[in-house]
Amino acid sequence: MLSVFCSPSRYTQGKNATGVLGQEMAGLGLEGPALIVAGKSAIRLLTDTWKTTLADAKIEHMVFPFGGECSLAEIERAKTMARQHKAQVIIGAGGGKVLDTARAVADDLALPVVNCPTVASSDAPCSALSVIYTEEGTFQEYRFYRKNPDLVLVDTQVIAQGPPRLLVAGMGDALATWFEANTCVAGHVPNMRGGASTRSALTLANLCYETLLADGAEALRAVRNQVVTPALERLVEANTLLSGLGFESSGLAAAHAVHNGLTTAPATLDYFHGERVAFGLLVQLVLEGQPQSVLNQVLTFATEVGLPTTLAEVGLTQLPKDLLERIANRATAEGETIHNEPFEVTPDMVVDAIRAADDLGQCRQKQN
Repeated sequence: MLSVFCSPSRYTQGKNATGVLGQEMAGLGLEGPALIVAGKSAIRLLTDTWKTTLADAKIEHMVFPFGGECSLAEIERAKTMARQHKAQVIIGAGGGKVLDTARAVADDLALPVVNCPTVASSDAPCSALSVIYTEEGTFQEYRFYRKNPDLVLVDTQVIAQGPPRLLVAGMGDALATWFEANTCVAGHVPNMRGGASTRSALTLANLCYETLLADGAEALRAVRNQVVTPALERLVEANTLLSGLGFESSGLAAAHAVHNGLTTAPATLDYFHGERVAFGLLVQLVLEGQPQSVLNQVLTFATEVGLPTTLAEVGLTQLPKDLLERIANRATAEGETIHNEPFEVTPDMVVDAIRAADDLGQCRQKQN
């Protein structure tokens, strides 16, 4: 199996980085017209800056307001607008689902794509895949693309103005990166691009975890105060770049599969991707029989920044047997990443691990 490492062509991050969006695009030879697939906050915060920076680079643009879900129907609506305006490049500006939609549109139309995350809520921006959901928000499929984004531009001034909960959700997504990557590498299973992991990918995944532990709490304080600090810069890089490269070039395992299972429970859909992944990670650690020291470190960090450690914290205060079985069956569906674990995983095992993880979280809460 050949080793495969993938990444965006360029990654640019810093305070007020949106001001050089046009310059960065021109430097890569990207020309307009541009269709900006944008979330509500992005439109509110960045409309004036887009007009200036893109005009300076002589790039015409139009805005497609994102409808809220990365679904097949939303992708088609955005593609229709891109065709109508003869777009030559797609720009995604917003959260993970906005960027997933932008990548899907660009790939379907064979156009370059620029990702401008306005929150550090997931590791989506740098990847060459999208997570597709139904209109109701249930996980449907992973969609893989020919290449990673041409440019990822991260404005930390914008991220500092975002909801703290979204930054924490990004930490939840990033928290699983090292553990899932390590499982895949140890098991010699293919990464998200079908190749073996490189040493660099696993090292980046480990740096992601170390950065979370070192800077997560301080970065959260920065966002609560709406200021950009070195800790926030490092944490945003971990949530966005390190986690993105780590998961795609090393692989996913049980944590994300349990997340996908949780989306079959309507009560969890009010929670963010990274929040569900964080609980999924606890389930993975239980499944793998990880040492108590590892569980304690993850639980301590999760508690410190406010990530879910119990089922109740992802909306499941009631868990009838049939619902728990549905979650477990979806998590262990054919092709799911839970089968990257180094042992056979059955629905019954997942049911037990979910209950055990929930109990661990409840015990930690009582201790606090």
